[in-house]
Amino acid sequence: MAAKPSVLFVCIHNAARSQMAEAFLRHLAGDGFEAASAGLEKGQLNPLAVKVMAEIDIDIKQQSSKTVFSLLQQEKTFDYVITVCDDASGERCPLFPGQAERLHWRFADPAQLTGSLEEQVETIRLIREQIQQRVTWFVEERKIFPAVLRDVQGETRA
Repeated sequence: MAAKPSVLFVCIHNAARSQMAEAFLRHLAGDGFEAASAGLEKGQLNPLAVKVMAEIDIDIKQQSSKTVFSLLQQEKTFDYVITVCDDASGERCPLFPGQAERLHWRFADPAQLTGSLEEQVETIRLIREQIQQRVTWFVEERKIFPAVLRDVQGETRA
């Protein structure tokens, strides 16, 4: 039996976008993929990302920020490396060496949000929905998932 495809989601601090993408891949694809996330710099998990993921019953509060360099030191390799930086951070968004297929998905940076707390939460909810949609498409495009894909509420669909 072939090994599961491995996916690394990368952003600047591994604080929100890459963490949410990793969690969605694990949740939506079940055991169909190996999922990881990392950043160019170690950051701190964004509490608003934790909050909006908890709203849909996906718990990321135990996840921690990691750097791509720590994965390099462990000699990890991946089939897919997906950067999730916004346009403004695009030049700093790290590349992970190796033969992985590289994809770039642009999402706004929650660390750069302004406005009231409620406005920030609303924007992060939108980012969450965009990430969920893109991860779902990624899984469906590759047809590499269990026979049934789970939706966000954990229910199965054909």
